[in-house]
Amino acid sequence: MTERGEGAGEPFDPSTRDFPAVEGEAERLEQRHEVVSMDTSTFMAIPAPTPTTPFVPPEFDERQGRLGRSTAFFSIATAFSRVAGLVREIVAASYFGITGPMSAFTIAFQVPNLVRSLFADAAIQAAFVPVFTEELEKGNKREAFRLASTLIYLVTLVLGAVTAIFVLAAPLVVPIFAPGFSGEILDLTVTLSQILFPILILLGATGMVVGVLNSYDRFAAFAISPFFWNVVIILVLVLLEPAFHGNDRIYAYAIGVLVGTVVQLAIPAWDLRNTPFRFTRDIDWHLPDVRRVLLLMLPVTLSLGLINFDLLLNSIVGTLVSVEAPAAIDKAFRIYMLPQGIFSVAVATVAFPTLARFAARQEWDNLRATMSNGMRQIILLLIPAAAAILVLSVPMTRLVYQRGEFDAAQTHLVAQALFWFAFSLPFNGLYLLLTRTFFSLQRPWVPTAVAGSNLVVDVIFSFAFYSPFGVGGVVAATVIATISSVVAEAVILRRQLHGLELPRFIDTALRATAAAALLAGVSYVVWYGLDQWLGRDLIAQIVSLGVALAAGFATYVAATLALRIPEANQIVRLIRRI
Repeated sequence: MTERGEGAGEPFDPSTRDFPAVEGEAERLEQRHEVVSMDTSTFMAIPAPTPTTPFVPPEFDERQGRLGRSTAFFSIATAFSRVAGLVREIVAASYFGITGPMSAFTIAFQVPNLVRSLFADAAIQAAFVPVFTEELEKGNKREAFRLASTLIYLVTLVLGAVTAIFVLAAPLVVPIFAPGFSGEILDLTVTLSQILFPILILLGATGMVVGVLNSYDRFAAFAISPFFWNVVIILVLVLLEPAFHGNDRIYAYAIGVLVGTVVQLAIPAWDLRNTPFRFTRDIDWHLPDVRRVLLLMLPVTLSLGLINFDLLLNSIVGTLVSVEAPAAIDKAFRIYMLPQGIFSVAVATVAFPTLARFAARQEWDNLRATMSNGMRQIILLLIPAAAAILVLSVPMTRLVYQRGEFDAAQTHLVAQALFWFAFSLPFNGLYLLLTRTFFSLQRPWVPTAVAGSNLVVDVIFSFAFYSPFGVGGVVAATVIATISSVVAEAVILRRQLHGLELPRFIDTALRATAAAALLAGVSYVVWYGLDQWLGRDLIAQIVSLGVALAAGFATYVAATLALRIPEANQIVRLIRRI
């Protein structure tokens, strides 16, 4: 099978929203496009509608224009939320560093978060939205409202029971997730998990409420609520921390998460009054649509569960390295997710609806060109981010975290984890887009199987590497697993789509890597010179790191334009449009 090269039709350009011409198109007719929200941190299996009218480029479609504006707003809101989350981590690090209590909190928070990924917000949205929307489109408003109300009751009942069981069984369950903990730290982990586990019920209800809002094309409340979640946690932590002493001070952080999750539910719930939805007491557990939603949840639940358990695995193995290791890996992951959440999610979110429409029309050439273009844009954005982290992981960690209880030794440990996370940055972005491509093809079991193999690879290398290499070995295992997943999905898609335009991808990757090498060199030299000259008080660190990143970024932009990388011009036009 041959790869599509330069002679292929032009791919979808998200900056201008241009599509390739559709062969045989006689006239342009209005077409309604399905609009479905994306959870930016997960992958949703959403069936694409089957077109009944000829294709019309979206620039003539007013509703498609609203989708573009919603995507831009969602990306901007996500950026604000990521920054607020990083500020939350900075404040928490100043109080607790990466000491035993912080590692206890990390494990205690990730356990209910794993269960949440299986049964709560993201999995519920992915399965509920298509069915609820279908009933609304048929004009069956009463049945749609009854379905939503029934599922709200069901979700609350089931998650309430799971929460009650876990709170009672926590002393037996938590040690499984913290094999390296003992004594006071293990007791603290158990108690923290009991405080945090009720967020499971709140997140389940949030998933249902957001699903209803998204079905009515309302995205703002959902997009902005994580920002306020972070703000509330910070406020509660600052206000309550003086009321506790010693290791018990970490309880203020846990209570803040609980209160913040209540606010995160309240914001979209308040927005429900702007929709026609009305909660009903006409509950029917035997509705066929209830069974449909539960069946649709199965592959998404397994996939998300495997992905989130993969993240939890880092902390589990980290407990075998040291008491500080789980918190160190988590702190590094927060910095790592800043470029990941902003750049790759933006590209994948814009491309996903287009991929779904091309898959529904079986326009494989257009789908392949659009996906391949998205892959090239992702590496063009994330390779330089990875390069910057590789050479500046220590000053980044120092600036973000080193204050209060967070000392220089802890900075070194977190920077070590961050350095290794950088290698997976471009590959994780590709994994996000490739997985959504499978969902657009309505093949959700493929990424589920890949996620399972990812977990196996991660387990093998984590236990092989943690003893000789410590924190770096644990993260390196995750990098290897991510790369293997990208390769597996690419091989399968290449076979189905008869190519992935690999020559163009490799060419872009090589040019981007060359430009990123210049970025790394310039950034490090500028930072080192300013660091020696200005010293390391807070303002000096901000100036030296900020100027270094700006100089590196300017160098990278100039290099990509000089190397004439086509995707660089597309991204420039997209930024101008946003």
